[in-house]
Amino acid sequence: MACHFIEACPVPLVIDADGLNSLQLSGAGKILGKRSGSTVLTPHPGEMGRLVGITPEEVERDRWKVARQAAEDLKCTVLLKGAASVIATRGSLLKVNRTGHPAMAQGGMGDVLTGMILSLLGQLKDAHVSACLAAFLHGRAGEQAVRDGCGLSISAGALADRVGTAVRSVMGGN
Repeated sequence: MACHFIEACPVPLVIDADGLNSLQLSGAGKILGKRSGSTVLTPHPGEMGRLVGITPEEVERDRWKVARQAAEDLKCTVLLKGAASVIATRGSLLKVNRTGHPAMAQGGMGDVLTGMILSLLGQLKDAHVSACLAAFLHGRAGEQAVRDGCGLSISAGALADRVGTAVRSVMGGN
């Protein structure tokens, strides 16, 4: 059911978690190749491995190559999550985001990131730029949460509360 929606939906999509699992089970290349709207996938190394048929360890050994190849093969933007998230899009330069903090390795962080990408994609209409900017701002919000004393375990809510501060810091505000 999810795959029929993904294939038929003409608007940009951001696919994470169980959406990625559905793609893997149904043949991601066949489904994504038929889409007319842009697509951003946000896998962690385990999800990426399942999508492309390799182990998470193989993904980690060459994150750049795996992300770039997946973006080419699946005709989409791939944001491979991790300590240094890799953003790859067909025909674009590969980007690596180094903002963030180890305290962000918590459940719900990917949900916040997915929402940020989708929000930016709706405004900017460019999957690559939206994924890059969202990854950067997501990391900056996490860094701000640590500076604010959230400790070594930032909740998704605490991170989301700081997205506005991250945006203002980039735009030259306070």
